[in-house]
Amino acid sequence: MIKMAKMEVKTSLLDNMIGVGDMVLLEPLSEESFISNLKQRFDHSEIYTYIGSVVISINPYRSLPIYSPDKVEEYRNRNFYELRPHIFALSDEAYRSLRDQDKDQCILITGESGAGKTEASKLVMSYVAAVCGKGAEVNQVKEQLLQSNPVLEAFGNAKTVRNDNSSRFGKYMDIEFDFKGDPLGGVISNYLLEKSRVVKQPRGERNFHIFYQILSGGSEDLLEKLKLERDFNQYNYLSLGSAIVSGVDDAANFRTVRNAMQIVGFMEHETQSVFEVVAAVLKLGNIEFKPESRVNGLDESKIKDKNELKEICELTGIDQSVLERAFSFRTVEAKQEKVSTTLNVAQAYYARDALAKNLYSRLFSWLVSRINESIKAQTKVRKKVMGVLDIYGFEIFEENSFEQFIINYCNEKLQQIFIELTLKEEQEEYIREGIEWTHIEYFNNAIICDLIENNQNGILAMLDEECLRPGVVTDDTFLEKLNQICATHQHFESRMSKCARFLNDTSLPHSCFRIQHYAGKVMYQVEGFVDKNNDLLYRDLSQAMWKANHSLIKALFPEGNPAKINLKRPPTAGSQFKSSVATLMKNLQTKNPNYIRCIKPNDKKAAHIFNEALVCHQVRYLGLLENVRVRRAGYAFRQLYEPCLERYKMLCKQTWPHWKGPARAGVEVLFGELEIPEEEFSLCRSKIFIRNPRTLFTLEDLRKQRLEDLATLIQKIYRGWKCRTHFLLMKKGQIVIAAWYRRYAQQKKYQQTKSSAIIVQSYIRGWKARKLLCELKHQKRCEEAVTTIAAYWHGAQARRELKRLKEEARRKHAVAVIWAYWLGLKVRREYRKFFRANAGKKIYEFILQKLMQKYFLEMKNKMPSLSPVDKNWPARPYLFLDSTHKELKRIFHLWRCKKYRDQFTDQKKLIYEEKLEASELFKDKKALYPASVGQPFQGAYLEISKNPKYKKLKDAVEEKIIIAEIVKKINRANGKCSARIFLLTKNNLLVADQKSGQIKSEVPLGDVIKVSMSSQNDGFFAVHLKEGSGAAGKGDFLFSSDHLIEMATKLYRTTLSQTKQKLDIEISDEFLVQFRQDKVCVKFVRGNQKNGNIPTCKRKTNRLLEVAVP
Repeated sequence: MIKMAKMEVKTSLLDNMIGVGDMVLLEPLSEESFISNLKQRFDHSEIYTYIGSVVISINPYRSLPIYSPDKVEEYRNRNFYELRPHIFALSDEAYRSLRDQDKDQCILITGESGAGKTEASKLVMSYVAAVCGKGAEVNQVKEQLLQSNPVLEAFGNAKTVRNDNSSRFGKYMDIEFDFKGDPLGGVISNYLLEKSRVVKQPRGERNFHIFYQILSGGSEDLLEKLKLERDFNQYNYLSLGSAIVSGVDDAANFRTVRNAMQIVGFMEHETQSVFEVVAAVLKLGNIEFKPESRVNGLDESKIKDKNELKEICELTGIDQSVLERAFSFRTVEAKQEKVSTTLNVAQAYYARDALAKNLYSRLFSWLVSRINESIKAQTKVRKKVMGVLDIYGFEIFEENSFEQFIINYCNEKLQQIFIELTLKEEQEEYIREGIEWTHIEYFNNAIICDLIENNQNGILAMLDEECLRPGVVTDDTFLEKLNQICATHQHFESRMSKCARFLNDTSLPHSCFRIQHYAGKVMYQVEGFVDKNNDLLYRDLSQAMWKANHSLIKALFPEGNPAKINLKRPPTAGSQFKSSVATLMKNLQTKNPNYIRCIKPNDKKAAHIFNEALVCHQVRYLGLLENVRVRRAGYAFRQLYEPCLERYKMLCKQTWPHWKGPARAGVEVLFGELEIPEEEFSLCRSKIFIRNPRTLFTLEDLRKQRLEDLATLIQKIYRGWKCRTHFLLMKKGQIVIAAWYRRYAQQKKYQQTKSSAIIVQSYIRGWKARKLLCELKHQKRCEEAVTTIAAYWHGAQARRELKRLKEEARRKHAVAVIWAYWLGLKVRREYRKFFRANAGKKIYEFILQKLMQKYFLEMKNKMPSLSPVDKNWPARPYLFLDSTHKELKRIFHLWRCKKYRDQFTDQKKLIYEEKLEASELFKDKKALYPASVGQPFQGAYLEISKNPKYKKLKDAVEEKIIIAEIVKKINRANGKCSARIFLLTKNNLLVADQKSGQIKSEVPLGDVIKVSMSSQNDGFFAVHLKEGSGAAGKGDFLFSSDHLIEMATKLYRTTLSQTKQKLDIEISDEFLVQFRQDKVCVKFVRGNQKNGNIPTCKRKTNRLLEVAVP
């Protein structure tokens, strides 16, 4: 029984049903019952209803607790009809079909503005994100996909009279998954942004959200950079009547958008560029023109206040004169000719608005492309795709223009594909289950689509033809053409039509035509059709935008590049949209469709209000009744055998509680037992099909009655079990209580007996203790009396002995005092004789000792510093200390020199040894020497190991480098210098090219015999090589260096260490240098330098180089 109860916990679409959860089961089926069922469910917060696999969603205009993480888990991996209707059920069905069956899916969300399409698409994406895989990369992809919505909503959504967050563009997103069902990325396509809203908004509506968000949420610093003010009243493009929307925090939304852009992957400079373009569009609306007359009588326009123009140019980096001319003149090119004409005020305003619309529209397209670049899948493996289509619903306004015509055309195409795919799905299921397919009559709106998109006589084709026709083209000429071509079409009406049946139709104004759409008749005003279809932007404005120093604006207007001028007319807006819709339809045909039909319950955007007339209108144009009839044309209900048997098995004794055989056989036995007519159901391959909803409701009634009977049986058995359990529990409790009471009584009796025995024992012990105490006290008193008597006797004896000892001590002390006085008198007599003989010498030694002590104490306080070069020494205080004073000075100097030497490290000792060697070699010989004394010898002036430029040189030199420096090598031919790298190692001297690092010469130190230099203040030196050696082929080296003293010293010490022979250092103002076979004299002279204090070398003759030294 417990197992049976556990099984029945499973829920179903039919359990506790409010109204009818699936409209296919609605009986009787009519428009009134359909609306009534929707209202009944809406009143009980049931906003989702099925039509087979189609979900109807009614906007509740309030938050409902049906989208929590617990709800996500409840619908996860569950059968579509297993739980109550919900958008999560459709999302889960689509996701599992994509993941498990490898079928690409698309979710088509349709409905009119304010019906909740955007929110539905968000719910679908959030559910898929919640149930797919986890991981750092997967979570990043999911976050980027979800955060693309706030960015596109800010730039593409606006407040309308029907919806505070109305999408003013169509969006189709392909979410790409890998074989595991984890998201890899996505691709977004946008359709027909309502860019006319940028320059003009209907009464009670707003411009796009981003304009208000920047002004409300931008920091003062950002607004200052964008040259904007926070007041909405300063901008002509913002409708003032509805700038503030109740319940919408534009400042908080702006922070959300900036954060979303960062998550999606926008760089900081890209975000700033986007805001600059938005600011430029806002400020374009503030440019105003005034008329001026030219000499030739033609009217032209001038900008009233150029301050706004100046700020726009500063934002966008455009030359002000270029943009000003583009607003005043228009250049028309034809083949090799250019004609420039002036623009009057009306044409200037048209050009301004056209630029603003194009700038914003192209910015929006760039945003979509940039988001696609961030969210696109990085891998090239085969992907599974789920498409989500959120596109404008059918629109019927009081005034319908070109935008409504295009939107309704798109909805006609979606309705066409909806009917085709629904019938196709139904037909495929019938064939799969082995049921004969019968043709279903339905309204095919292909004739309406053909009226609009036919390439020969379609309305869009004729509109394009009018736009391309030479001569005067107006909206009236376009209407006349429609009247000629479409006059006889049964879905087209016009007052000027030649068809007689429309001549008396006075409800049609002269400048309008009407189309009988599948959703009803819509009247369109032709005013603006031609201009909006042309969507022209003057070439002068495109070229001005291309000349901007703003990288983003320049990229938005590639046609402005003079090198890529294309005289071909750009495609019209209608043809572009027609092509986009065709691509979309082709894409949808390749995927398995899932439908969400969104319905708006009222026009007040208020909760708990259900306007039956408004809902009825939407049900009609969405074709929902027709969809129900298509689903019910054959069988109204179908279900797999297993869940069907599980749900109704309690209605038959043979199948209850467990059926042992196949599920199909169990269902057949069940329906046979219930005596359901065979024409009411059909047993197919995997499902049972029920023709009439009454049969299903009869089964549900029987099941409900049977469940009540089973519940009564369960209650009876439970009550009996509960009473028996209660009786046994009470019996067991009585036994336990009696046992505990008997135990308690015995314990109490035992405690009383024990207490009495303890009292008797305590009295006996007390009597014995008192008797013993009396005996002990008597014995103690006797012992204390004996002790007292003995103590008194001993005290008397001690006092007598003490008195005797004191008397004896007084006698001995008197003798000692007398003897001491006698000895003192004797000593004083002897001392007087000795003092008179040696007093002078003792006084002299005492005074001398005191002077020496004073001398040393003063020296302690006057000691000089510990620096060995400090010559200071305190003055001598007394003449007799002269030799001592000098010796102390010598000893102190030696001591502080030792202390100073002890501080040296081995490296510092080596440096001082080199400095000492340099002093012996060059002191008082070379004028450059004194300047080098204070400069430390570094050796490696080039960091060859750290510089990648010298990697080749580092690899070639294996020994430790002692000197690495850039020197100048003197050319004997002209005396000019070239930079070389001078390297000294333990065994060799190397010369390398500075740029390439290639070694030019390598000389063993044994081949170096002499170094020559002048005595002047210059850095020239010659390195003489041994004649006949391998390195002497090109002759000696003549160099110039800023560290001559260090280089010569290190070369001298290294050569001495390697060859054990001293290197000859020649210091002379004139010496010979061997160049190949010739000897050249190098002579140093004093002279005035033109280039400061830098020595210069000049070639005087073939055998004389003269070095001018300052």
